[in-house]
Amino acid sequence: MSLLAADGPACHFLGKGLILQRMIPTRRRVPKAMTAMRAVKVLTAMVMALGLAGCATVYNLPLNEPSANPIGDIITRAAASETRGNRQALSEGSVIALSFSGGGTRASAFSFGVLEQLRRTPSPGAGRDLIDHVGMVSGVSGGAITAAYFGLKGHAALNDFREQFLTQDLMSQLRTDASLVNISRALGGGANTDEKLRQWFDEHLYHGATFGDLIARGRPITLINATDIYNRTPFLFVPPTFLALCSDLSRYPIAAGVAASAAVPGAFAPIVVEAFPEQCKTPLPPEIEKAANDPTGSPLVHSYAQSLQRARNGGVKYVKLLDGGLVDNYGLSGITIALGLSGMPYGPLQPREALNMRRLLFLVVDSGRGPSGNWTQTIEGPTGKDLISAVVDATIDANTRSSYAAFEASMTNWREQLVKWRCSLKPADVARLRGQGGPWNCRDLKFIIGRVSFDQFDAERARKLNAVPTSFTLPADTVDELRQAGAEALKANPMFQAFMKEAR
Repeated sequence: MSLLAADGPACHFLGKGLILQRMIPTRRRVPKAMTAMRAVKVLTAMVMALGLAGCATVYNLPLNEPSANPIGDIITRAAASETRGNRQALSEGSVIALSFSGGGTRASAFSFGVLEQLRRTPSPGAGRDLIDHVGMVSGVSGGAITAAYFGLKGHAALNDFREQFLTQDLMSQLRTDASLVNISRALGGGANTDEKLRQWFDEHLYHGATFGDLIARGRPITLINATDIYNRTPFLFVPPTFLALCSDLSRYPIAAGVAASAAVPGAFAPIVVEAFPEQCKTPLPPEIEKAANDPTGSPLVHSYAQSLQRARNGGVKYVKLLDGGLVDNYGLSGITIALGLSGMPYGPLQPREALNMRRLLFLVVDSGRGPSGNWTQTIEGPTGKDLISAVVDATIDANTRSSYAAFEASMTNWREQLVKWRCSLKPADVARLRGQGGPWNCRDLKFIIGRVSFDQFDAERARKLNAVPTSFTLPADTVDELRQAGAEALKANPMFQAFMKEAR
């Protein structure tokens, strides 16, 4: 019995819901005496687990540290990243942004296949690969594992990610048995702390790297998304968030951020991040204060800014984090928030990048599972686990669709702001910021937005991919099927094809 495996006796979390123990038996035709006996056993187990839960409190300790000079830390890191050569790809006019959904190793493998196909695709007229044009990557849960590794290592990540993560047995390192002890721990906070998960990520992937190392790389901008379960908002591991906490993001382990993004409720106790407002005299940036005090603006940005205010004024001492898919399984909310709080029309890009960009392709790599179950074929149901799963999935999917709509609106607004800013510059400023002369059209800026997903395939293949469990342990042949599917889905994607046509 497993608390985590999607094909085990526990209701799974698809990167978009809660782990809930399958304690309500499936309806079957069984003798009444057996049904009564089973009900007694179930109720007894529930009472015992609830009793033990009062004794078992499971929690994580915060790992973040206070920062005496958060703004200085951020400026230093940003200045260092400006000298990196990996910004060069964005000066060619074509920029790619990616968002990797949640969904365990299934999502990690499918998104990895997309990256592999980008490396195999030549960049039109540049003599390089399209993967060099990736300027931003966002990730949730299983997608966050891939996003963070690619953000940290770039091209090199594609050489060993399969062996270091995709074909490894991460599940064996965690408490996954649906034993009475683990159920009581789950009810007491979570069956697992984040310690083993962080250590495993560090040993196999991140090797002690911190978010400071990500910032210093410059590109791609990497967004790791978790859920702030008190404020009911996304939580972004980005400088503005930690500035509000008066904490030093540059020293925070990447493994800890990814663990927070993948912390399935019930399977893991919430990851804890501490606020240090008493040690920070720097006011919040004006764009955060403005967004927090403007209820007529974007509800998503407004709520996030308010959560930062609560941390700064002492209303929230310990931020509690769980899987990012709870509020947005696409990882798009983080991008909407980053754009809303950037404070500059070209943010999060640098001025030179914003001036040279002509085409932006933004692809959501969606590994979420579609509707499942056969209870729609009978007048009865859903009941028990199917009912709980249906309610959770409906809520999370609705949040995801809302985040996609908000994202599309924010991208439209961002393009308008960019064009307005570009066209307001004087010719001398344009030449200086672009770093080159020659013809240039301030309005020549096109955004292409699309989704790469299982439903691009025929019904039979989509059904097979959807049936892959969201466990963090998959057979090697299944991993390779998902990689191949990601590559094929990207290659055949209409928005990707339109981008390639524009780029030529």
